[in-house]
Amino acid sequence: MKADVINFDAASAGEIELADDVFGLEPRADLLQRVVRWQLARRQAGTHKTKTRSEVSYAFKKIYRQKGTGGARHGSKGVAQFRHGGTTKGPVVRSHAHELPKKVRALGLKHALSAKYAAGELVIIDSASMEEAKTAQLRKSLTKLGLEKVLFIDGAEVNENFARAARNLDNVDVLPSQGANVYDILRRTKLVLTKAAVEALEARLK
Repeated sequence: MKADVINFDAASAGEIELADDVFGLEPRADLLQRVVRWQLARRQAGTHKTKTRSEVSYAFKKIYRQKGTGGARHGSKGVAQFRHGGTTKGPVVRSHAHELPKKVRALGLKHALSAKYAAGELVIIDSASMEEAKTAQLRKSLTKLGLEKVLFIDGAEVNENFARAARNLDNVDVLPSQGANVYDILRRTKLVLTKAAVEALEARLK
C-alpha cells in the first residue's frame, strides 16, 4: 500500500510504499495491552517496602505479664497490632518484570503501527533535520502541520539539532528507529515517521 510523504512546509514530497505485514494488520487491543503491560512492569521501580516485626525499633522484652491484666496477652510491642509496629505481609523490594516472547513483542509493534495507520494518525515526512536547534522554528512547523501530541521516529540516528529543538516542547518525543516501542506510539495522538524510519522499521520487523 502507498502513503503520501510531506515535508515540514506541509508540501507534498512524493509517495512511499508501506509493507502490508507491518502497517496493514487489523489492530488487536488485547495484544497491544499485553505489550504495554509488559513495558510498564519492566520500568516499575519496585523499591516500595515496609518494615517487618524484626526490623522495627523496639525491644524484645515482654511488655507486661502474661496473665492478670484483664487485656490481651502480648509479648512484644513491635507486633502489627500496636502503633509503629511491624507490617504483616507488606510490600518488599522486588522486580515487577515478567517474561514476554520476542515474537509477541514484535507483533505488538506491528499492530501499534497498523493502528496508527488505520486511524489516520500516521504522518510520513521526508526527513527530520534542522540546520539550527531553534525551538520556535520547530513549533511553527508543527503548528502548520497540525501536530500537537506527537512522536517522531527517525532512522538509526536522530538529528542532534532537531532533538535539541524538540526537547523544550511539551508532548513532543523524538526516538531513533531502534527505540520505537508500543507504549510511546500509543500514548501520543500522532506518529510521525521519516522515510529512513519506515525502511528501518520494516527491516527490523520482517
